[in-house]
This record gives sequence, structure tokens and C-alpha cells, in this order.
Amino acid sequence: MPRLDTRLEAEGAEFLVLGQLLLQKIASYKTYTNMPGYDLVATNPESHKSAMVQVKSRWRTGAAGFPIKNFDCDFVVVVLLNRGSKDGKKEVLPPKYYVFPVNVIESAPRSKNWGKVNLRDIPNYESYENQWYLVSDFLA
Repeated sequence: MPRLDTRLEAEGAEFLVLGQLLLQKIASYKTYTNMPGYDLVATNPESHKSAMVQVKSRWRTGAAGFPIKNFDCDFVVVVLLNRGSKDGKKEVLPPKYYVFPVNVIESAPRSKNWGKVNLRDIPNYESYENQWYLVSDFLA
């Protein structure tokens, strides 16, 4: 089975995260496409601080991990898009968002060639779901 082209969905995931940040009243914007290290910039005009956000998305429902090689950011937001599976056997579900400070991802074990991080290898990874306050606290 040929590799699935998920470039549009990956772009969509960046806009989903941007929308979530804005809904949390965190002023943010999308960077130019393929900016190394980060995809979004969250800002606090009052404190003159900014946070670089890298978005990692997985298309398949039940995806366990994601590849990452560049850590030039402050946060990594993992978006599990949950769009089903290529064979149609997995259910389409709403997306899930995990907001990780970059040091949490850097300290997680990664596979040698792909640099893949398995979510289950991150201690208490479930506790990072929808934790947008981590970004706003960083910017305060």
C-alpha cells in the first residue's frame, strides 16, 4: 500500500492548534511554511514575551508516536487527528491535543533513525492533554 500523503492534514493541524491558542486568548500567528524548529508563535504583548510552538500531527486513529528531530522551540503540541485508517477499519474521532514543554519531549526516548517518540514513553503523557495554560503561564 503506497504511503499516504497527509500534507494537507498536517497544515490543518497547525491551524487547529492556532485556533485553540486563540480561543484561550493567547495571541498567536502561523509562521511561513517549513520554518525550521517551529510552526506557530504565541505572544503576550503586555509582557513582551513569545513562545515558539512546533506542531506534530498524526493522521491515523490510535497513532502511538511521532517523529521529531528539531528542538528549537518552547513547546511541542502533538495533535492526534484521529482520521481513521487507510483500510477503513478504525473509527474517525475528534482530534486530541497534547501540549508539552520541549524539555519533556527532549528527555523522552527516541528511535535511532526516525527520532520517533512514543507517547506512552512520556511519563503521565495523558496529563498534558489540552494543557494550554502551560503556554499562557510561560508567556506571563
